[in-house]
Amino acid sequence: MSHVVAEPAVQVGYVVGDLDASIAHWVGSVGVGPWTVIRGVTLHGRYAGAETAVTMDVAMGYSGDMQIELIQPTSSGPSPYVDESGSPLAGPHHLAWITEDLDASLAAARGKGLEELFVAEGAGTRVAYLQSPGEPGVIFEYIQSPAMRQMLAYGIEQARTWDGTDPVRIIA
Repeated sequence: MSHVVAEPAVQVGYVVGDLDASIAHWVGSVGVGPWTVIRGVTLHGRYAGAETAVTMDVAMGYSGDMQIELIQPTSSGPSPYVDESGSPLAGPHHLAWITEDLDASLAAARGKGLEELFVAEGAGTRVAYLQSPGEPGVIFEYIQSPAMRQMLAYGIEQARTWDGTDPVRIIA
């Protein structure tokens, strides 16, 4: 059986209504940290067949080798992060893999029956969200970014050696 992605998933994403409160919950409830926060992320692309620009604040923490991404949408226009009224679709959002060639991964995914929901790019990163008609509500993400593997390795090491202090690290 051929696989669309040969490597393990590296990220699970959640949409949240309040990034800072969510980080505090993860730190206080289950001890996940430290969190790297990036505010003002912008992605330009296509969502549900139409051009869109999406802004958000994101935070990344780690549990073992798994990156946990918290996404607080800051734009209310059409995107995979908000409902029709512009309110955040809070809760589990996606499972993600790194790809070296997003276009090839998309072609392979389409060949397996997955459909493109959102394809976009931002500073040094291209992403695609896909869904399956057979598994409604499940979103798969492919991430193409030259720095992603290095960022994961750094974050995993930071979490492994974290002593509980300085739980939020903001990247300007």
